[in-house]
Formats: sequence, structure tokens, C-alpha cells
Amino acid sequence: MTMSKAATFMPCGDHHQLSLDCPQVMGILNVTPDSFSDGGHHAVGDAALRRAEKMLREGASIIDVGGESTRPGATPVGVQQEMDRVLPIVERLTDELGALVSVDTSAPEVMTAVAKAGAGMINDVRSLKRDGALEAAAATGLPICLMHMVGEPDNMQNDPQYAHPIEEEVATFLANQIDRCRNAGITGERLLVDPGFGFAKTLAHNLRLMNRLEYLQHLGYPLLVGTSRKGMIGRALSREVDERLYGGLALTTLAISKGAWIIRTHDVAASADAVGMTRAVLKEGK
Repeated sequence: MTMSKAATFMPCGDHHQLSLDCPQVMGILNVTPDSFSDGGHHAVGDAALRRAEKMLREGASIIDVGGESTRPGATPVGVQQEMDRVLPIVERLTDELGALVSVDTSAPEVMTAVAKAGAGMINDVRSLKRDGALEAAAATGLPICLMHMVGEPDNMQNDPQYAHPIEEEVATFLANQIDRCRNAGITGERLLVDPGFGFAKTLAHNLRLMNRLEYLQHLGYPLLVGTSRKGMIGRALSREVDERLYGGLALTTLAISKGAWIIRTHDVAASADAVGMTRAVLKEGK
């Protein structure tokens, strides 16, 4: 069962609802010292709060807080360390800014704690595959984003190969994860999916997946896309991390035109403009 066709919004905890009628921008707030693009820049206290406040002003509907780097080659962090990084900023974002907070985590203990602290969404790159994660996510009552990834961040880029076209592999994987969630009592109204650009994929895989992104619409669930500053832009255009904005905006425009609902980005103001302009053009034709 997919999301109800009558639904016009996604409830996100007790205090927020996200419209399903228009694209949304999710601002990335890494509270880690080793993120691939902004590690350590916004990691603690007031600096993190100021960064989040700026992204909300620039047009972000959601702030996605991450306490564990999932860049290629990254190693996992301990649950207590992740909790210490994430929980204080979730509490401040919700209490002081009234923000809708998503938490990028795979740890069931963190899911439970951030839900109690006021988070409105769980964003799991491992699709609830860690022991206890499925049950913990179900118990939160929050929306959950399931992402395609094969392996773990420390080995996912070790010669990724697929037996079938990448869009078919991604769709099959996500359909299986959706079935797991539904069987655990998680309703379709609480699920969204992410094709996982840059996770266990070569440049060729990433380019084909973007070119055929609309294929994933047959799953019937809202689609989150995150390509901000990623290696696919660097390899395609020979650009360093801090030179990838324009390539990322091109991908944002393509993703919206192919049905993406949430754009996850480091560069909120520019991305919000790209989303708004693309939507204006698409609406003109209806």
C-alpha cells in the first residue's frame, strides 16, 4: 500500500505538518568533526543554532541533524558519542526555534531519544537494518526516510556493481524495505524514500539514476533527493567540494522536474530559489 492519494500533508510529530502539494527544502546541519564538506564548522552549541536559524530564514522547511559522518570511508561512531552530539542541538532547535527537525541516524537508541526531544522525522541511510532500529522507529510514530545503500560507508565504494539497471536495483531494494516497515506496523503515510546518490554507486550509476529518477515514482512514496556537494558533481565537472554549487543546482532542478519532494542541501538559499523557479515553470504547464 502506498501513501493515501487523498493525503495533502505528512504529519511530523505533534507540532508540524509538511505539505505534499509542493517541494520542500531540507537544510543539512552536521554536528560532526568529519563531514566531507563542512565537518566541524557548525558542530557545537550557539554556532549550530545560528546556522540552523539562517537556513530557516533562507527557506528550509526541515533541518536535518547528523551526528555520524556517512561519507565514503567513514567509520561508525559509538551510540553515546552520537547521542551527545545530537540530542542537545535537537532540544535547542525545537525549543528555541520551533524548527521541524529530522535526525540522520541509524541507531535505535538515538531514534528513541530524539523523538522524545521533539524531532519530527527519522532519516536513516541504512534503512532501519541495524538491530532494533525497525522496532524503535515504529515506536516513535514519526515519518521515516528509507535510503538505498549497499554495504556500509567504510566499504560502500569498493567497486560497486549491480546485476540489473541501477534504477531497478534501487526500486527493488526500497520496495523490500517498505514491506519490512509495513509488516512492522508502520503506515504508508509515515514513509518516504531516498535513492541514495553517492552511496555504493559509481559516477555512471549516479548519472543514470538521476536520468531515470521518475522510474521510482511507481513506488508511490514521496521522494527525497540529496546530491549537495557530492562526489558525482566533482567527478563529472572536475570540481572540488567548495566548487560544486552550480552543478548541484542543476541536479536539484532535474530532480524536481522528475518528481522529487524534498531536496536535502547544504546551500539552502540557492537551492530554494532553484526549487521555486522550477516549480513555477512546471505549474505553468498545468
